[in-house]
Amino acid sequence: MKLIIGNKNYSSWSLRGWLAAKQSGLMFEELTVNIDSEEWDAAKRAMAEVQPSHGKVPILWDGETVIWDSLAILEYLADRVGRERFWPRDDAARGLARAMVAEMHSSYQALRRECPMNVRGRVALTAISNETRADVVRILTLWAEARARFGQGGPFLFGTFGAADVFYAPVISRFVTYGIGVPGFAQSYVQAIWEHEWMQEWVKAAEDEQWVIKSFEVPSR
Repeated sequence: MKLIIGNKNYSSWSLRGWLAAKQSGLMFEELTVNIDSEEWDAAKRAMAEVQPSHGKVPILWDGETVIWDSLAILEYLADRVGRERFWPRDDAARGLARAMVAEMHSSYQALRRECPMNVRGRVALTAISNETRADVVRILTLWAEARARFGQGGPFLFGTFGAADVFYAPVISRFVTYGIGVPGFAQSYVQAIWEHEWMQEWVKAAEDEQWVIKSFEVPSR
């Protein structure tokens, strides 16, 4: 398998696809591209394999199969290796996990816009908009429910690391970058994800990257 991902410092969707590939336990070749470069623009035009994705990352190649959406990648890998590797066994827990992942996949536009992912950055925000605050409160509410109802088996949202953690990992990166304060239970979860070996591998690579996308370096107001 091959996984094309974008800049590790900025690409939240790439982080999700990469963590999903790691969680699968399958071997894969990682290809990192600078999504802000003329070379990538040229590659998108020249490479027929990425046409279905419109050049968006991440993209998973597995033989003749091409998948270009992070949730679709996760579900494809779950089919390959067994869904219990990604999703809770308990019906109620699995239902909540699926709903949380779907909401993360389609929502929280204010948080994404005001606090773009920037792993290397540290920005002391003096205030956030009401819309972004509402996103943060909603996320924390979901985390609290998952941890209280199903988190007894470990430090992650549903105890053991799974699909929900894969999808909320970029949110945790944003909380760290922009110094967004969270209550104690959430801080413990943030720490568990941030210190996870795969997350630290990603952070180290992001810190070593030389690529800079200026529009992502200053948070919008």
